[in-house]
Amino acid sequence: MFANKIFPRIRWFSPDDSPSERRLLLKLDLLIVPYAFLAYWTKYIDQANINNAYVSGMQESLNLQGNDLVNLQTIYTVGAVLGQLPFAYLFTKYPISYLIPGMDLLWGVFTLLQYRATSYEEMMAYRFLVGWFEAAFFPGMHYIFGSWYQSHEIARRGGFFYLGLTLGTLTASFIQAGASAQLDGVNGLAGWRWMYIICAVITIPVGILGFIVLPGTPDKPNRIVLSKSDIQLVRTRLQKAGHGVQESSVSWKTCARVLRNWKPWALLCVDILFWNACVQTTTGGYLLWLKSLNRYSTSKVNELFAIAPGLGMFYTLLVCFASDLVLGPAWAITLAHGWNIIGLVIQVIWDVPESALWFAFSTMYSSVAMSSVLMGWINSEIRHSPDERAIVLIVLNTIAQSTTAWTPLLVFPTVEGPRFTKGYSFVLACAICLIVSAHVTRYFIEREYVCFDGCCLGDANVSRDRAIAASDEDSGASRDERESGSAVVQVARPKAEYRYTDGEGIDAK
Repeated sequence: MFANKIFPRIRWFSPDDSPSERRLLLKLDLLIVPYAFLAYWTKYIDQANINNAYVSGMQESLNLQGNDLVNLQTIYTVGAVLGQLPFAYLFTKYPISYLIPGMDLLWGVFTLLQYRATSYEEMMAYRFLVGWFEAAFFPGMHYIFGSWYQSHEIARRGGFFYLGLTLGTLTASFIQAGASAQLDGVNGLAGWRWMYIICAVITIPVGILGFIVLPGTPDKPNRIVLSKSDIQLVRTRLQKAGHGVQESSVSWKTCARVLRNWKPWALLCVDILFWNACVQTTTGGYLLWLKSLNRYSTSKVNELFAIAPGLGMFYTLLVCFASDLVLGPAWAITLAHGWNIIGLVIQVIWDVPESALWFAFSTMYSSVAMSSVLMGWINSEIRHSPDERAIVLIVLNTIAQSTTAWTPLLVFPTVEGPRFTKGYSFVLACAICLIVSAHVTRYFIEREYVCFDGCCLGDANVSRDRAIAASDEDSGASRDERESGSAVVQVARPKAEYRYTDGEGIDAK
């Protein structure tokens, strides 16, 4: 009985989508999702490869000592945080179909330059610049998802996008394993240097592809790939769902509106806890543990590391589809981090059978599996205004990510590896608090929705827009009659029953 209720709901399109809408969605999917996946894949190859290089000869080549590895990880984060800030303005001012690919190309160039590093200081400079030019990609892609898709459509598409993270980390391991085994010493270059050359050769063509396939946004579309009828249909279906599609730009008034809205503040708390509840995936603890076993070659260490991100691909799809179709964001976050917590408890205890530690490290990528769920939730709650959405996505991601620029220095110092008792305890506490904060936020968002005679509506800015659009179709009443004297609009739809859902606000059943 339970299976019959759940599995029929696993679908890509909504039953309410018309044939023309499905064709349009498929076109958008083919333009956005493969590019997002490929670019995120290259981003995480270029981000994660520092850990693989460290255990594959870079430590000795550059005479790295003490906490130099965590410093290289941190300087990347500093660049990624600072580089995001201008894009809160730029996303609404210039075509995003040019901004994102242009940054892709530049991070590819500085990925390449890392192969020639001869000192710790030079590598620090390159890592900062790679982080700087990668900064806009993650919030930018989620801004694009929120610009073209309705709220309940974002997470599962974002899930395929986010597979790029786990596959990128996995691929970096295999690239380094191959470079160490086959290319070490070729043309006088160490295997870890060849890895950076290979990564750049992958990254730069993907950046060029973005200029062609990225559709931009409905107000600044890429007309090479979208027709006028495509753009009009997108605008119509988004407006019906309460999404703002008007051309706008960030101003001080926009900032003031964001500051007065409690939702970004609540979601910021969730986002900060999320970034710190998954920080163990980037600190190299798994690789350092594998190396400390002293039983595997360099190439074998990199191959074995691929187990965890490989499982992360499954976790990501499970959590994102469950969020859109069954659970909603808060419970999807609970699913992801409930599994993460099991592994973290084992890592905190540490003195357990070796098989238990293998299991614990295999759970760690469940911690990042809900990233697209959270970003979809943010897109959904701020969907009424593109300029506000740009600010919220950038500022929340910047503040949350900035906390991971210093927390690893405190709790994951390289000299304490691979055990990291402080680090895993800190991440465990963040994971527990993340689950609690997600449900508290969900509770207060649901409280904003009130029911009138079978119609559940939310705040005036979001759900009222949807209600007005629905009323246009059914009642033909004037806008003045619908809006007079109240922030909540009652829609007379005697044949339909409505319920609140996390994803959309109003859902007919």
